[in-house]
Amino acid sequence: MLLLRFANLWMNCEKKTEMREIVLDTETTGLSPNRGDRVVEIGCVELLHHLPTGNSYHVYLNPQRDMPEEAFNIHGLSGKFLSTKPLFGDVADEFIEFISDATLIIHNAPFDLGFLNWELKALKRPAIDDAQVIDTLVLARKKFAGASSSLDALCRRFRIDNSNRVKHGALLDSELLAEVYLELIGGAQPNLTLISEETTQSDMTVHAKDFGARPTPLKSRLTKAEIEAHTTFLLELGENVIWKKTS
Repeated sequence: MLLLRFANLWMNCEKKTEMREIVLDTETTGLSPNRGDRVVEIGCVELLHHLPTGNSYHVYLNPQRDMPEEAFNIHGLSGKFLSTKPLFGDVADEFIEFISDATLIIHNAPFDLGFLNWELKALKRPAIDDAQVIDTLVLARKKFAGASSSLDALCRRFRIDNSNRVKHGALLDSELLAEVYLELIGGAQPNLTLISEETTQSDMTVHAKDFGARPTPLKSRLTKAEIEAHTTFLLELGENVIWKKTS
């Protein structure tokens, strides 16, 4: 009874202090807004207490300029396709409302923030503060120093299926990054927070994976002498050891 009351109290506290995160990615016409490049796609995925809610934000944008071949080869968005899409100023309010004061999860954050803040500055809107952002590229480089930290490399490391990523896409990449981020911080609930009553079964199993047996078993770190000593020890315990009574 005491444990149940504690769990209810914990869940009530969780509801009052929602930990909302937005995993965000953009696609652009190039590498620098200062050289005339613009955002052409924004994709966002919402997490609540490190669990995907199913809420997302996605928009294509008209950059009001041509699409360089190098950029087109990366994301496949042509100038003709984007010419009928809204301007950033047309969607700024809904974008700002969606991200609100949530923590933003971005891979190589300076790149995306550089473009988004350029657009916000042009509209005389407040910039997104660096303090609001977690950069997964920084997390990955700290955790796997010396290894490739690209999104594709991290998907391979964590066995996340990115087979649909033929071209870069802001929404798809943010969905993949959400899975990568949760792996980087230790799983969907790294702090062992209790799941609220509103959490659905599908939410609870989104990140469950059946990895199966390791293709190549790890080599034992025990020496032959240690294995023999352990075997002798077990024999000395006799037939009354607890695991033999319960097996």
